[in-house]
Amino acid sequence: MMNKTSKKAAKKIQSIFGSGHLRRHNRKPPGQVPGTAIHTGIKRMDEVLMTVHDFDESHYDIIPIQKIEKSEPYLQNKSKTWIQVRGLHDIEKLKTVWNYFELHPLIQEDIVSTSQRPKVEIYPNAVFIVLRMIKQQEGENGDLNVHTEQISIVLGENYVLSFQESDDPIFEPVLKRLELTTTRLRKFGPDYLAYALADNIVDHYFYSLDVINENIEKIEEEILIEPKEEQLQKIHALRRDLIYFRKSVWSLRDGVNSLIRDDVSLISKDVKVFLRDLYDHIVQVVDSMETNREMVFGLFDMYMSGLSNRMNEVMKVLTIIATIFIPLTFIAGIYGMNFDPGASPLNMPELSWYYGYPFSIGLMLILTGGMVYYFKRKGWF
Repeated sequence: MMNKTSKKAAKKIQSIFGSGHLRRHNRKPPGQVPGTAIHTGIKRMDEVLMTVHDFDESHYDIIPIQKIEKSEPYLQNKSKTWIQVRGLHDIEKLKTVWNYFELHPLIQEDIVSTSQRPKVEIYPNAVFIVLRMIKQQEGENGDLNVHTEQISIVLGENYVLSFQESDDPIFEPVLKRLELTTTRLRKFGPDYLAYALADNIVDHYFYSLDVINENIEKIEEEILIEPKEEQLQKIHALRRDLIYFRKSVWSLRDGVNSLIRDDVSLISKDVKVFLRDLYDHIVQVVDSMETNREMVFGLFDMYMSGLSNRMNEVMKVLTIIATIFIPLTFIAGIYGMNFDPGASPLNMPELSWYYGYPFSIGLMLILTGGMVYYFKRKGWF
């Protein structure tokens, strides 16, 4: 059990970074045989759902299925078939899909190992793509938290398989396009569908970056007005998000470039033109991400500069006050000495003056007014 100290530390971390920023991944035990399929993610659904999307230029059908064998009639005809699998926790049910399509054991392992880095791997009978979906979701307190999950796409000769952890409608734009008879998705082959699914995920990156950029500008305005500790917490949270973003996007660029550069039989020349556009989008995301990282580091410097300026202002005021009171303290100290004027005419004859006390107070006021006037002329306050 977690002790009280650990609980307090966890609450402190959660208060600083927010629950949406804490990402934990399970790991499969060391020493496992390569290709051992072990689900390392979070169970996000009660059961694994499978849906067949069968389409060509003349029709588009959506068929929920319980067993993968029910997809055989659609795979046998000349139409294009996309089998959408949602939920990765039921290994036995997933194995029926993997074995039916004779997927390589390493593909099976990577599909359920949800901490995979984005990549593209080419096999003799399939192209395997791993992507990281990144979305902004509104939390309980109204703040936007980063929601992520792994998306795996398998491109075969006449089919496309997609695997995702939850039933999040990430592919809703693609489904709406499939309803249109004039869309390229109906005319092109499965390779274009695989491209469209990957492009849809990359498009979400732009939205997430826009949200991050808005948060950066908002924090920047707040820091210029008044630096606060909560702003430093937000800066650290943004930096963590961008680091995670970088890990999720950077390697994908090289994978897509390999599909463009290499001779892959499952991808036609016409689709490679679109893959080049996808590569350009990923490069734009990487450039924007690096720019935002620099801006976040700049926010930290701005925050520290703001605190330093506030401290300098405080020190300046204290220094001015101390400077004003130094001569006043000097005068009060002089006339506070216990020398008897009657013992010697040199022992503070002012103490015997009729207006001695008003004279000393007036002298102090004149010195104070003179220094305040001088400091204002210098622009010190």
